[in-house]
Amino acid sequence: MNRWLLILLAVSSALASLPEGSGLASKYPQDQGIGTDPAVLVVEDFETGDLAEIDKRWSEVSNKDGKVFAWASDQPRGSGGKRSLQMTSTLGENTGGHLYQRLPRELEVVYARFYVKFASDAQYVHHFVHMGGYRPATSYPQGGAGDRPKGDERFTVGIEPYGDRGKHAAPGAWTFYAYWPEMKISADKRYWGNSIPPVQPAVIPHDRWQCVEIMMKCNSEPELADGELALWIDGKVANHVKAGTARADWTGMGFRPLPDNAPGATPFEGFRWRTHPDLKINFFWLLFYVTENAGRQNGVTPEKQNRVWFDDIVVATEYVGPTKAR
Repeated sequence: MNRWLLILLAVSSALASLPEGSGLASKYPQDQGIGTDPAVLVVEDFETGDLAEIDKRWSEVSNKDGKVFAWASDQPRGSGGKRSLQMTSTLGENTGGHLYQRLPRELEVVYARFYVKFASDAQYVHHFVHMGGYRPATSYPQGGAGDRPKGDERFTVGIEPYGDRGKHAAPGAWTFYAYWPEMKISADKRYWGNSIPPVQPAVIPHDRWQCVEIMMKCNSEPELADGELALWIDGKVANHVKAGTARADWTGMGFRPLPDNAPGATPFEGFRWRTHPDLKINFFWLLFYVTENAGRQNGVTPEKQNRVWFDDIVVATEYVGPTKAR
């Protein structure tokens, strides 16, 4: 079938609209009992056990020398808990840490909601929270930075703070950072994650909790480019990328979505995340990765320490939405 016809088919089959505000969480005030819902894959509120017990709940944990993780007596508004997880990166000692979870089953569409707060003195971050698929699925994150996926072995997307070469003050603004078989090559002839920010910059606040939710949808057939990405901030759609999304010109670093009917806009070709139907979404990676290079790319000298807090994580097969207060 003609490639452009496939793109047109993908456009016509894309989701007509996305939900906002209340979602699955509205049925479970303060997320109490949400883990029993059949749509839910992963729940973590950091309310039970000690730090050592996190190892038992997640597939892989990175907490070098036990110095990255700590409990904090701070939580988002509406949360039913009494603590959250603080991660601290210390340059020269570690690069932050992570919690990686292999999902209990492999799926075509996955939503991941988490709450996050950056410190008042937040620095730039190298990489942040990721989701995607490996074939075969693994209980640990794989490599692949700088290499384009073949289409049958992996695809990944991160929701990441980016400074845009210092345009946005640290920690930056939200952007997608994606690896897939049709990503573009960088100027150095390597394949680094393609960045796809919202039309309007979603600048990240200091010292305030945000509810962040991402959705990843596989292409339905290997030949079709009808995969999607979506981002919600505090229950409002901030970015929705699919076949037909208006875009500016490609660069080796990605593209910028444009308002519909913007002068010079070109329809996005769509995400053909995979070329094999057995490659599906099978991991969620709560990652806080900090290097000196993150600051240098934005024209600043980073401070030694960088802090972030996480809470109320829910990964599900449908839109979750912000926590409902009692």
